Amino acid sequence: MTDLTSKTIVITGGSSGIGAAAARKLRQQGARVLITGRSEETKRLAEEVGCDYYLVDYTRFAEVRQLASHLLVHYPRIDVLVNNVGGIISERRLTADGHEMTLQINHLSGFLLTRLLQERLEASKAVVINTSSAANILGRIDFDDLENQKKYKSMGVYGAAKLMNILHAMEISRRFKGVWAASFHPGVVETGFAREGSGLIRWFYEGPLGRYFMLSPEKGADTLLWLISTVPGKDWQDGEYYYKRRPGRKNPQARPDVAQKLWDVSEEVTKPGQPPQV
Repeated sequence: MTDLTSKTIVITGGSSGIGAAAARKLRQQGARVLITGRSEETKRLAEEVGCDYYLVDYTRFAEVRQLASHLLVHYPRIDVLVNNVGGIISERRLTADGHEMTLQINHLSGFLLTRLLQERLEASKAVVINTSSAANILGRIDFDDLENQKKYKSMGVYGAAKLMNILHAMEISRRFKGVWAASFHPGVVETGFAREGSGLIRWFYEGPLGRYFMLSPEKGADTLLWLISTVPGKDWQDGEYYYKRRPGRKNPQARPDVAQKLWDVSEEVTKPGQPPQV
């Protein structure tokens, strides 16, 4: 078991599923861990595992900024940031900030948090890991309809957001100095992330047939823990997307030019240049 006693690790969406499984394992390895979530279950899990926690709703940029402020005050080092918040939304809905919910929850809020923490991550020579999905293959990013106003199919929109997670990691590795980044697919894991998905998706994830095929959160967290516990540049490559500890199958749009354009558009939408209040 790798000794991580000198590491500080932040896991967003860490109150259940692979985030919670990873938090338990990382605490066993001695790391200082902070998890985020929306419900009181976050506090209960944090007390059980012995880690820090912060309640934050990713449908509100203001709360993401508050989280960044908290981290900058209380965490002089951040060795690993895991952007793990995500979910499938059955019908098109808007967040408090006026953005399509799948886009904001799965990409924009994680992008904003990462940008607000950029200097701290660079000073810490950190690793940033984005939870993506094999569903990235199903997505297509249309920069003329990024908010999915023309048509909305939940799996296609979710797939596009998971593609954005891959592109985000690719571009972090290019833009951030001294920071390593990767994305990964955990597999089809028994979690609650599909609770707001369509009836068919919920049926698969919550029914007995789906549970027969799904991985446990502990098995789903394996590649994440591998990325955290191994040496970037030696055991895995900067900006790459992984599945079962190997490079995974990526959407044809997972290209540097698309990654650069997505970054620029995300900057315009989230306005991270406005510093968080510390």
